[in-house]
Amino acid sequence: MPDTKKYIENLSGAGKCIGVLTSGGDAQGMNAAVRAVVRMGIYVGAKVYFIHEGYQGMVDGGDNIKEASWESVSSMLQVGGTVIGSARCKDFRTHEGRLCAALNLVQRGITNLCVIGGDGSLTGANLFREEWSGLLDELVQSGQISEDAAQTHSALHIVGMVGSIDNDFCGTDMTIGTDSALHRIIEVVDAIMTTAQSHQRTFVLEVMGRHCGYLALVSALACGADWVLIPERPPKDGWEEQMCQKLSENRADKKRLNIIIVAEGAIDQNNKPITTDHIKDLVVSRLGFDTRVTILGHVQRGGTPSAFDRILASRMGVEAVLALLEASPGTPACVVSLCGNQAVRVPLMECVQMTQEVQKAMDEKRFEEAVKLRGRSFENNLNTYKLLSHRKIDTELPHSSFNVAVLNVGAPAAGMNAAVRSAVRVGITEGHTMFAVSDGFEGFYKGQIKEIKWGDVGGWTGQGGSLLGTKRTLPAKHVDKIAEQMRIHNINALLVIGGFEAYLGLMELQAARSKHAELCVPMVMVPATVSNNIPGSDLSIGADTAINAITDTCDRIKQSASGTKRRVFIIETMGGYCGYLATVGGLAAGADAAYIYEEPFDIRDLQSNVEHLTEKMKTSIQRGLVLRNENSNENYTTDFIYQLYSEEGKGVFDCRKNVLGHMQQGGAPSPFDRNFGTKIAAKAMQWISKKLKEFYRDGRVFANTEDSACLLGMRRRALLFQPVVQLKDETDFVHRIPKEQWWLRLRPLMKILAKYKTSYDVSDSGQLEHIVRLRAKDSSAI
Repeated sequence: MPDTKKYIENLSGAGKCIGVLTSGGDAQGMNAAVRAVVRMGIYVGAKVYFIHEGYQGMVDGGDNIKEASWESVSSMLQVGGTVIGSARCKDFRTHEGRLCAALNLVQRGITNLCVIGGDGSLTGANLFREEWSGLLDELVQSGQISEDAAQTHSALHIVGMVGSIDNDFCGTDMTIGTDSALHRIIEVVDAIMTTAQSHQRTFVLEVMGRHCGYLALVSALACGADWVLIPERPPKDGWEEQMCQKLSENRADKKRLNIIIVAEGAIDQNNKPITTDHIKDLVVSRLGFDTRVTILGHVQRGGTPSAFDRILASRMGVEAVLALLEASPGTPACVVSLCGNQAVRVPLMECVQMTQEVQKAMDEKRFEEAVKLRGRSFENNLNTYKLLSHRKIDTELPHSSFNVAVLNVGAPAAGMNAAVRSAVRVGITEGHTMFAVSDGFEGFYKGQIKEIKWGDVGGWTGQGGSLLGTKRTLPAKHVDKIAEQMRIHNINALLVIGGFEAYLGLMELQAARSKHAELCVPMVMVPATVSNNIPGSDLSIGADTAINAITDTCDRIKQSASGTKRRVFIIETMGGYCGYLATVGGLAAGADAAYIYEEPFDIRDLQSNVEHLTEKMKTSIQRGLVLRNENSNENYTTDFIYQLYSEEGKGVFDCRKNVLGHMQQGGAPSPFDRNFGTKIAAKAMQWISKKLKEFYRDGRVFANTEDSACLLGMRRRALLFQPVVQLKDETDFVHRIPKEQWWLRLRPLMKILAKYKTSYDVSDSGQLEHIVRLRAKDSSAI
């Protein structure tokens, strides 16, 4: 079979000029995207130009359009905002303005544009592309450019990346800046919660989102807010009464604080704005609660980009250059975006039209449709919030008489508590009696099992570690006692939240079903481990928080090196044999190298890395960052690599080493992990309810099929239930990692951005997808 793979080596940018600009409102991560475009462009042999101050710089020309060098984008990865400036530009909206812009580009030979901005900026770029040949004709007629120049530059190629903290652009799951804005909001909410608790206060928080409620909705999910108001789903008439009732119920339930989150564009059924002051007055007049309003404003746009935004922007920047290299005159302008865990290209105008349709639907009060048009990610967030937010009175609940137990297994991971809270509340809503098992399988066989109620998990989303307690003990040796406890408490289903031990434990329990009928119940595992080493899932709860911890530390370390100069840091990350944290952390922190077990390395590789850093010290970037996974090689230890670099770098650079250790497991969970944990556990609980009905026969639950013991994992674009037995072949049990790991495809990206020549398989990219297919109703999407 012929090799149909496509490699970066066969794509050349020689003779091409790419202009990169940021336009519209700034967003954290724009700099990471600019850096990736510049470095990838230079890597493939193209010339890359910064266009400063967005379209204004393109119109004004002169020094606003400057050639970029490799070093000129150094140190910008961790900076918020946009270093090359952004401006709202009136001139570009006029024909004369666009004519000036076309002249400025042709004079520099730029016929490829990479535009990073919101829908307005991208629409402007598309109009410019459509007018391009007409503008060149005008310039020829007025004698400003020659016929030859017009011929040479006859086609303008445009690729967009969406930089917007509101996540208000259809066709992409996440826009650059959204995750960082959520980080800012959650930091504020966590801080407000402690003061609100002290005084028994109600806080009304206004977050950004004039036309889109994404930030409000996800932050409400991530902090367990009592009430949320968003433009896409105005509250029904009489909502004031309902909201006040909910707040007073929560207070009666010993909850000392209330949080209400309002999107700045929140409206009622009649499209009238709902303001924070109106809500405050309502709460004070009807309930007499001490109420405060906090408007977050531009705090949400500021600060350093999160690890997710840096990786997203770096992946998109590289993808944008590939799209420009492959563009032909007939290719429509496209947007590079993210769908699930995959980079995709979608036609720019289809996205813009869909985004405008959402607004139109909202204006015409077709709110249900507006939510659907926003896409599956938004819809799922909304459904999960609805599921978790309304505590039904006992008389309203379906009563199932099933008992479901939840436990944490393995090492603690941030986000585990959010998953437990979600599972408990969804379980109660579905009518089950929920039991919490302390200390994993060890607590299970010792009988540390008690009923857990709705109020017991209040405030759990933002807590790090594992509040239930977690142990690495496996069940096989204690299976008799576990079966006995299952019988005593009449446990009809199990939800296990944990890492590799949870995976092994589920396999052991399933294997013991033949001896113990008590174990013939539906069981599901939700992956939660910082190492992200679970077969059957691209991501696990806790990994994002760990990556952010690594990235923050690396930022500080790089900053310390900026004073001393000529210093290389060797940093050891966790992960067992799995190189995910070292690789993805390296990409987010701008590392020069990351040593991992999955990609064997020898002394020649170490030597070439030292030589590479020696060359780097001759430039203006006089610092290096090297990550090493803790088990990447038993002989080339962190100490060995530190000593080797110290010796080989003598007189050129000095070395320091840093072992990050357990700080990667601790800390408050990131917004992503809170949200992921909440959604995945809710889905697992709904699966349990379905299976309990399916396997209920003659007054008892009996489940003995392969598909009644599953792992719920995220695969590319969807959440899938996979029987653990079927995952055996995908697992390297000795090293506790999956045999195939998607993130290894990101390694060439890290190397390219660190100026290494490497082979990069780009077969995965390049397919232009249509937006309608993207939003096909997919219930398994997250």
